[in-house]
Amino acid sequence: MSDKLPRSVARLAQGLAAGEYSSVELTRHYLDRIASLDGRLNSFITVCAEQALAEAAAADARRAAGTAGPLTGIPYANKDIFCTRGVRTSCASRMLDNFIAPYDATAVAKLRAAGLVMLGKTNMDEFAMGSSNESSYYGPVANPWDLGRVPGGSSGGSAAAVAAGLAPLATGTDTGGSIRQPAAFCGISGIKPTYGRVSRYGMIAFASSLDQGGPMGHSAEDLALMLNAMAGFDRRDSTSVERADEDFTRLLDAPVAGLRIGLPREYFDDQLDAGIRACVETAVKALEARGATLHEISLPHMSLAIPAYYVIAPAECSSNLSRYDGARFGYRCADPKDLTDLYCRSRGEAFGAEVKRRILVGTYALSSGYYDAYYRKAQQVRRLLRDDFLDAFNTVDVIIGPTTPTVAYAAGAHSKDPVTMYLGDIYTTAANLAGLPSLSIPAGFVDGMPVGMQMTATHFDEARLLGLAHQYQRDSDWHLRAPAAFT
Repeated sequence: MSDKLPRSVARLAQGLAAGEYSSVELTRHYLDRIASLDGRLNSFITVCAEQALAEAAAADARRAAGTAGPLTGIPYANKDIFCTRGVRTSCASRMLDNFIAPYDATAVAKLRAAGLVMLGKTNMDEFAMGSSNESSYYGPVANPWDLGRVPGGSSGGSAAAVAAGLAPLATGTDTGGSIRQPAAFCGISGIKPTYGRVSRYGMIAFASSLDQGGPMGHSAEDLALMLNAMAGFDRRDSTSVERADEDFTRLLDAPVAGLRIGLPREYFDDQLDAGIRACVETAVKALEARGATLHEISLPHMSLAIPAYYVIAPAECSSNLSRYDGARFGYRCADPKDLTDLYCRSRGEAFGAEVKRRILVGTYALSSGYYDAYYRKAQQVRRLLRDDFLDAFNTVDVIIGPTTPTVAYAAGAHSKDPVTMYLGDIYTTAANLAGLPSLSIPAGFVDGMPVGMQMTATHFDEARLLGLAHQYQRDSDWHLRAPAAFT
């Protein structure tokens, strides 16, 4: 088997179907790359070499029996927030360092049923709280384009692994941009589906009304193939939306002509890096040249998205993480004097600084006397933001803008200034608050670092988003470029 494999999962699957290599050979290729290269990235927390080779052999047997699906035998990596039967699920926290999940998350079970091969569990910000992947108990992840810069968070391990060619696909979760922002920083593609599209059962909760799992890969076509395997109604998740299964590849070849693209003036303000603005504007012009029409629009409450998000998300996290008390599962302090000491020291010793900060903020926002002033008000703002988007979708089909205001920054640059780090999510959080599907694809480079372009559509319109992104990627090669140190 050649050392140079195609980056496209569709092409990898064709190679498997044509017998150019087996799934076992393909899996060994990625395991060898992880073993030789991940020491520079720290993108994996757990590598499942023995299990992966067994799953690959089973996939080869399915293919020989004629029962293989489109992605049977394709290796992938799981963000360590998804429960995986028999494999440690740490959520990058000391609190769950010893937790072996007894079951698979629904999304993982679906990927397993489709025959994908899990290479391991990827690093992330602790409990998915962070925008730089520097808050993991297992150490920070490096950006493969520049090892001195962050990969973004919280799905930074997944993004770095895909960008460096250690896995062709990965799962991620997006609470305020945690798929799209690391995808932009690492030069790959990632989609946050509509809230409720992918089951949250078995996905460790951070902020339950915002969390959404989704795929990360090199291209929109790869995302569509993986989303086909991940999505679907799940009666074990009360927030799962009951809709008929659909094929997310069906609009990949749909024409761009006639599509109405909205450009919010709030996305192109003074906070946006000039180089990123130029990349996105050039990309949008390319879509216009294919027949799309461009329309300036306004999302008047966009400036309130970050304040509302950083009230709602911490409030929900303070509730969700109350279950980690040292009594039932997870970390327990040594020799507690009494029950109060058990609770206080277990949580104090096992949670990192960013998690503690958000628990404190959330507890304050929900406390008696402050609930109406903060949490209720934030939920009212959330409704205004949702209405802004729905009004916009009366006149346009897709909204386009930058994914992030800057390219990936130096490691440690915001470690003492979390508010500046939070502002890196300024263009992504609104889609989570409104529950909309949104993706990021590569759209150029600034100072040698990748730039992401964000596309957002109305609820359950993922196929249109993926089709538009695929048409852009047919005319560009940003998604085909690999960091020189990992080619």
